[in-house]
Amino acid sequence: MSAATLRWCVNPSDSATRDQLAAGMSTTSQKHRDFVGEPMGDKAVTALSGIGEVLGKKLEEQGFDKASVVLGQFLLLRKDMEMFTEWLKDASGANSRQAGSCAQCLKEWCDAFL
Repeated sequence: MSAATLRWCVNPSDSATRDQLAAGMSTTSQKHRDFVGEPMGDKAVTALSGIGEVLGKKLEEQGFDKASVVLGQFLLLRKDMEMFTEWLKDASGANSRQAGSCAQCLKEWCDAFL
């Protein structure tokens, strides 16, 4: 990837992301890659990318205790990333980055396993 292309992709001050892209490395988290890379099984809601202990607790209090239950909500919303991110922000208080990370994680998992 050329330096000119990188300037259009990322903030030039974000050297870590720029260097990752230049090296052809993924910018997803290890947690995201781990989740997408294997069947869901009985994973906790906190196994989802973007969902830490605080958001996980808020989701669990509403009955979303497993990643599969959150996946069910994603599927009920017809895998609509925007609707899901808005739901997750309302349901858990997630910010846009966290909700987007979770939505992308579930989308990629669905693409791989459904």
